[in-house]
Amino acid sequence: MPSPLRLCFLPLAFALAACERTPPPAEPGEALSGGATTVRQSDQNAFSLPSANLAPSRRLDFAVGNSFFRNPWVIAPATTTARDGLGPLFNTNACQNCHIKDGRGHPPERDALSAASMLVRLSIKGDDSPAHAELRQRLGVVPEPVYGGQLQDMSNPGVAPEGKVRVEYDLQSVTLADGTVVELRKPRLVISKLGYGALQPDTLFSARVAPPMIGLGLLEAIPEAAILANADPEDRDGNGIRGVPNRVHDDASGRKVLGRFGWKAGQPSLNQQNAHAFSGDMGLTTELLPHDDCSAAQTDCRAMPDGGQPEVSANILANVLFYTRNLAVPARRGVDELEVRRGKQLFSDAGCQQCHIPSFVTAADAAEPELANQTIRPYTDMLLHDMGEGLADGRPEFQASGSQWRTAPLWGIGLTQAVNGHTQFLHDGRARNLLEAILWHGGEAQSARQAVINFDASERGALLAFLNSL
Repeated sequence: MPSPLRLCFLPLAFALAACERTPPPAEPGEALSGGATTVRQSDQNAFSLPSANLAPSRRLDFAVGNSFFRNPWVIAPATTTARDGLGPLFNTNACQNCHIKDGRGHPPERDALSAASMLVRLSIKGDDSPAHAELRQRLGVVPEPVYGGQLQDMSNPGVAPEGKVRVEYDLQSVTLADGTVVELRKPRLVISKLGYGALQPDTLFSARVAPPMIGLGLLEAIPEAAILANADPEDRDGNGIRGVPNRVHDDASGRKVLGRFGWKAGQPSLNQQNAHAFSGDMGLTTELLPHDDCSAAQTDCRAMPDGGQPEVSANILANVLFYTRNLAVPARRGVDELEVRRGKQLFSDAGCQQCHIPSFVTAADAAEPELANQTIRPYTDMLLHDMGEGLADGRPEFQASGSQWRTAPLWGIGLTQAVNGHTQFLHDGRARNLLEAILWHGGEAQSARQAVINFDASERGALLAFLNSL
């Protein structure tokens, strides 16, 4: 029998398999995705824990924020004055209903009463008028004139909901290099029972499932310079990757700043993200957004009583901000296992980490001291990338085009089944598993997608073992 050394002189196809590299060992601290904030829990509550380095006295603030995130809001007027003001139009009555167990949402089932953890963004192309220019400057889009920027499928008594949403799928298949056939499903939105007349003919739609809440404070703490260092809009290095930042409106300062949150990086900060979610998802006002999102045509909506001005007090908003900043990232599992290390190497070889950048160091002046100076491993560059026509929603948002999306962080992705009981990925939940999600990648990720298509079953298994370790 020939020795391993002699095998390396066989024809190239056999030599590459026989002389496969031994993957490097795990890096020191690699399992601690959130640095010192990392928690070691991997069950259904893995996404709901405070940062591991949060002092006991600060955990009380976390618990208060959690109560406002988890418990339902009610219709005004009510004796529960701290939690009233829901609606008049809304998608859900509690943050937790979309971010189930602080995790990932999913598209509605066929017979669901509401879309629940998925919402539909609306806008129109608009024109060059000063009014539409101002809306694009402030909101990043021109909202649909009657229905606004988000279809709200629930309402208070006496107010018609805006409509109902369901999702149907067209199936298509991809054949991998080894002959394996993978079925993909492309969603089609079906919007019915419109409460306020027809939508504008040029309405643009974008379905969005709720993303996981873990590690958001750490992402906010990444220095802007560190994010911009990976931007390459002109593709100067010739690798086909053109990460670009989104520049969005900051409601508090009125300035254009770096976008960090949302599927197209349309929000600059966690506080603004939270305020817009209170407004759009639950019809609750804040100091940042002091008016209910009722258009001129929605007269019943505009006539409804409110729950105070604002309905979400500055103190409650601050408590929710503290909670969302300090939801911890779970530790990785199996980082030392050969299969996981091999998958990590294949992830890099395929080019995935050109966008899903493994690590950053958070700023020394982070908003919370526990989040400062942490080496974190989120596997994102926080930048926009053209993902091709297959994933395009055709709906621009600030500087993001209709085919650009922010690189989604991958930390915690392997615990989606444990936490949420499903494995539906991408912005609209179309992918039923991680392999389907990869096969939907196109545009700047086309080369990486093709590399995965060319993997054999063993290589695919190792890649998925690595992703499921995150």
